[in-house]
Amino acid sequence: MSDFKFEHKKRLMPKSAQLVRKYQKGIRASFGAFVVMLTLVFIIHTSRVQDPVIAPVQTSADSVAANHGTSVSPEQSGKLPSYLFNTALLADDYVVPFTDKSQGVTQPLDDGVKVRAAMVTLTRNSDLWELVKSIRHVEDRFNHRYHYDWVFLNDKPFTEEFKKVTSALVSGKTKYGLIPEEHWSIPDFIDMDKFDKARKAFAEEDVPYGTSIPYRHMCRYQSGFFWQSELLDEYEYYWRVDHDITLFCDIQYDLFKFMKVNNKKYGFILSVSEYEATIRSLWSTVKNFAAKFPKFIDGNNLMNFVSNDGGESYNMCHFWSNFEIVSLDFYRSDAYRAYFDFLDKSGGFFYERWGDAPVHSIAAALLLDKKELHFFDGLGFHHPNFFSCPIEESVRLQNKCICDPEVDDTWHDYYFCTRQFFDAEGYKKPYGIDIPKLGH
Repeated sequence: MSDFKFEHKKRLMPKSAQLVRKYQKGIRASFGAFVVMLTLVFIIHTSRVQDPVIAPVQTSADSVAANHGTSVSPEQSGKLPSYLFNTALLADDYVVPFTDKSQGVTQPLDDGVKVRAAMVTLTRNSDLWELVKSIRHVEDRFNHRYHYDWVFLNDKPFTEEFKKVTSALVSGKTKYGLIPEEHWSIPDFIDMDKFDKARKAFAEEDVPYGTSIPYRHMCRYQSGFFWQSELLDEYEYYWRVDHDITLFCDIQYDLFKFMKVNNKKYGFILSVSEYEATIRSLWSTVKNFAAKFPKFIDGNNLMNFVSNDGGESYNMCHFWSNFEIVSLDFYRSDAYRAYFDFLDKSGGFFYERWGDAPVHSIAAALLLDKKELHFFDGLGFHHPNFFSCPIEESVRLQNKCICDPEVDDTWHDYYFCTRQFFDAEGYKKPYGIDIPKLGH
């Protein structure tokens, strides 16, 4: 009887229903696969739309440059490993700072390939609790995406607390170096009587750090010795990070790889005027060096940035070295070594109070091709007491900047020298920079 009822039901079912019943397992499997496929397509599409940084990979230098309206020369691309041009600009809606367009540079793709580079901090154990803030700024705004190493240097052994705290904060490897005594002491060619008289004179003039011996050691070390540390031997680029800096904006690309791709040797963010009393004989010493070693002066140099009269005098302009990203191969070069040795033997680091910033800046201006220097914009930076804040609102919003553009010092026409740099390079300045403000 049961068999009869089953057969009877089956005969009453429509043919289409019988087919569905017959193939329902296959239909379910196909429908499930279709749903999975749609889900994957949605996820991939959404990630591309929402991520403002990653763009489709382009495989040639020309395709990279095309998006900025700039070009990379065959000579330049031929000097660099091909993987570096596995680059694309950031997303199509990425807002490129005007100054980057003016300088004709491109930003590399975040493809997981790093260059040999590290952050470097010259510091003391007592700076720890200020330094941790600077580390967090750099990690949160930049290095959490790239995991570059961090090298710490000190004229005293680092404490275990210092190493434990800083290594916990840095996403890359940390290294700790002790400065050799000969790099942090008064050399035997210094006339101590002359040195003492110079310090007394500076005290009477109330020159900042005019009597400080440790400050002189620091300036001399930053000028000619830090890059000789064996801890830096494996690196090609370095970013100087001081213990009391602030970053205001997200950094959307790899700064070190940027230097490599664009063939830049020296990068800065602020440019200011030096305190003249501290470097009275620096320029005459530089001119003596240039006369003795003319082969080291680049034919396409940036003399017009550091001199307003063709090299007769120094205009005091220099790059603020509290933020500098530099090719270590530049500091290791025969030209820079000869330059530093010549300056060092003159005694100016002690008899006067030569700073590492003008020493670096004059070297970059004279020993490098002027196209190997770069002004960084869109990052937002502070070191007491000066500010850099992007002047373009679209850049500030994109990079999640938390700085007030009203306090930006970059483009001031007094004391600051960014305008001088752009004029010397022949770059266009942002709109309105050369228009005098009412009341000025």
